[in-house]
Amino acid sequence: MNRDTSNILLVVAVALYCDASRKLLLCKRPPGKPMAGMWEFPGGKIEPGETPEEAATRELYEELDIHINSRDLEIATFASHPYSDFHLLMPVYICRKWQGEAQPKEGQTLGWFSFDEIDHLEMPPPDGPLLKQLRQRLPDSL
Repeated sequence: MNRDTSNILLVVAVALYCDASRKLLLCKRPPGKPMAGMWEFPGGKIEPGETPEEAATRELYEELDIHINSRDLEIATFASHPYSDFHLLMPVYICRKWQGEAQPKEGQTLGWFSFDEIDHLEMPPPDGPLLKQLRQRLPDSL
């Protein structure tokens, strides 16, 4: 079966994890954007010619004003999710080391959450299922 792959959207997401608090950083989508008010992992589109690791590094700087080293990215899982007008393909990395303090640079709200707290947040459809894989890789209680 031949399928049109021109509607595949490649994005990258990063689960920033603080070992001391055992919490993950999530971003709340600002008003006026699709899925406004939902919490998601930071990241964004992979630009032409970029590797997912390069995109993660760039996106975290642009969105949060933090610097990461691509060697500190640990591949965790991926999401493949159909939307009405495109198909999302998203590698997800865990990152435990970064430089700087995360600051919202694109109008989003930031929050650090435990897995139990995340269970009560509204997230985009592909993000929720990723939590199961992340829970298996990261400690979720002190």
